[in-house]
Amino acid sequence: MREVGKRERKKDAIALVTGQPVYVDDLAPKECLVVKLLRSPHANAIVEDVNYAAALKIPGIEAVYTWKDVPKNRFATAGQTYPEWSPYDHLILDQHVRFVGDPVAIVAGENEACVDKALRVIRVKYQVLPALLDYHEAIDNEILVHPEDNWESRFPVGADNRRNLCAHMEDGDGDVEAVLEDCEVKLTRTYHVPAVNQAMMETFRTYCYIDTYGRLVVVSSTQIVFHVRRIVSTALGIPRAKVRAMKPRIGGGFGAKQTVVTEIYPAFVTWMTKKPSKLIYTRKESQIAGSPRHEMDVRVSIGADRDGTIRAIDLYNLSNTGAYGDHGPTTAGLTGHKAIPLYTANLEAFRHVFDVVYTNQLATGAYRGYGATQGIFALESIVNELATVLHMDPVELRLKNVVREKMLMPAYFGEVAESCRLDECLVRACEMIGWKEKYPARDMGNGKVRAVGVGMAMQGSCISNVDVGSATIMLNEDGTYKLAIAAADMGTGCDTILAQMAAECLHVTTDEIFVSGADTDSSPYDSGSYASSTTYITGQAVVKAATELEKRICQVAAGMLECDPEDVEFDGRKATDVKTGKSVTSEEIGYKAQVCNKIALQVTESHSSPVSPPPYMAGAVEIELDKETGHVEILDYAAVVDCGTVVNPNLATVQVEGGLGQGIGMTLYENIQYTEKGKLRNSSLMQYKIPTRQDMGHFRVEFKPSFEPTGPFGVKSIGEIVINTPAPALAHAIYNATGVWHRNLPITSEKIALGTD
Repeated sequence: MREVGKRERKKDAIALVTGQPVYVDDLAPKECLVVKLLRSPHANAIVEDVNYAAALKIPGIEAVYTWKDVPKNRFATAGQTYPEWSPYDHLILDQHVRFVGDPVAIVAGENEACVDKALRVIRVKYQVLPALLDYHEAIDNEILVHPEDNWESRFPVGADNRRNLCAHMEDGDGDVEAVLEDCEVKLTRTYHVPAVNQAMMETFRTYCYIDTYGRLVVVSSTQIVFHVRRIVSTALGIPRAKVRAMKPRIGGGFGAKQTVVTEIYPAFVTWMTKKPSKLIYTRKESQIAGSPRHEMDVRVSIGADRDGTIRAIDLYNLSNTGAYGDHGPTTAGLTGHKAIPLYTANLEAFRHVFDVVYTNQLATGAYRGYGATQGIFALESIVNELATVLHMDPVELRLKNVVREKMLMPAYFGEVAESCRLDECLVRACEMIGWKEKYPARDMGNGKVRAVGVGMAMQGSCISNVDVGSATIMLNEDGTYKLAIAAADMGTGCDTILAQMAAECLHVTTDEIFVSGADTDSSPYDSGSYASSTTYITGQAVVKAATELEKRICQVAAGMLECDPEDVEFDGRKATDVKTGKSVTSEEIGYKAQVCNKIALQVTESHSSPVSPPPYMAGAVEIELDKETGHVEILDYAAVVDCGTVVNPNLATVQVEGGLGQGIGMTLYENIQYTEKGKLRNSSLMQYKIPTRQDMGHFRVEFKPSFEPTGPFGVKSIGEIVINTPAPALAHAIYNATGVWHRNLPITSEKIALGTD
């Protein structure tokens, strides 16, 4: 292959490094109204009155809106394919506010200064209600987070707002109790993963305007333009055709921007005033009113024989969705779905049960790994604990039980692992780290211990039988090509990767493919950039479109050469009649397409998949731990990934490195915390600690490419799996250094020094 597999530079690289105006706030019109939100100081309250008379007298204030002024249409803000699994539990503004930070009023003005002044003079009268802040006490609590009658769940996920239950589901195969009872060794442990914030560099932001046809245009830093259009139209009660959504360059998303966080409010202001408006979240707002990972308790029971044969896994997770149910049912399902199948080889029975509950805390959402992260931390940790109990090397224990190619995976919707080199990934990662020489630990004689740890992971490549990816590709008159997509490049490089695929099919260079995208008016429908689906799903749509376009190019060329299409060969530069040797250039074909032509040299294709082939990964870490202070320094992290064919090794490598950094942050530092009244403690990056590059140690990344027959050029996904091995690997290494298992993240130096969890 010429273009696929090439270390191609990202298409937007020069614009980014030279500081070109490419982000939402760079592009917003100067005359935009500034929109800000007045937020509740209470975790649970009824708004009895909002007095904003003084605010309206401030020069420059355009409007103030409360719950009395907005439509009463309930909606979900999760960017998911309709009908969403997430409940319809939002209003634009609600008289019942459910967490500290829930919007009470929308203020719009000519500049930031007048809006800030208006926010200070608005007076609100609240009826403060008791708050439900402990998710362990949520089910059937007398405090109801959503007592309203028009709450609605449109998908059968076992939801019941009268029980504070956002979802309850059960899945399994075999008789778990009987197999566990028959096992020679059984362990049961509970692991806790707190809510953590994506902390992407570009905060949530949107600007809106009315176009010349009277349509509402929403320009947002979002991963899901078509879902934005649907959600905005539902919330405002206006036809879909009246809404256009698009995204410019995104400054990071990591799943947070799979939720409609800011879009609704300026959309409402612009629809009411007919003036352009923008809402730019501060870092504090992104922390206190964003869309972080779900806090979960994961209880795992594992049954094995003394020779290390893992026969049964029973997994239950309790998930805290916070004040609203966005992504609640779907993340919780992946906790087992993307962890249990790792141990397919000898598994006789499994069960996965989950509850997702409402509380009066910040609503949670999508974050890279999407529920699998919590499940993999728990399952991989208990496997490491099992190895200790059995006095087995944890690598050998895994190799005895790991899923391998062509195995049926009952815990993964009965799919077959058509492409799987996980065992090779594990062996190679341990070779890279020097496992046999370093396991479990070495006392360095200076108060420090060096230790190693290991973990595995799997993810998916789409939402099977749901996701749709589309691509439109056309031949320009100069012989170049335009590729239109609605998948959102949020730093992942998907514009470049998809262009490489198109270039490979059309026998040209990637530079000859010009990419435009993520505009509901000009892009073909795409579910959006989430569920690790872009390369696998949209990539296949690109291949189908480019392949069909090549056929049409040959048809047009055949007419020009006066021969049969079957006699035409196209090499990307010219089409040649193989019988006569006559040829026409791609530029000539492009011009011909515009003159007396009946064959459109523009093709749109869509793709969906009945399967979601998992990528696999193994990670091995070496740490140095200070026994007195508990400080952990990461010396080396070896990561080996099977993501099918690697389309762009540079971009794949930085995906792995970025995910490892986020996984390390979640494991050692990050932790959303609340006061006893439900106010978020860490509302800035001064209190909310994320790792710098100096905290991450030395990364080494390799690939073990398999070939996935259902993927374009054999590809699978890579975007999410890369965050999932640091937590179990680091917890394992810390145990090997200290003899203490830490089952509650984050594992801070204070916990390590005190020997507590």
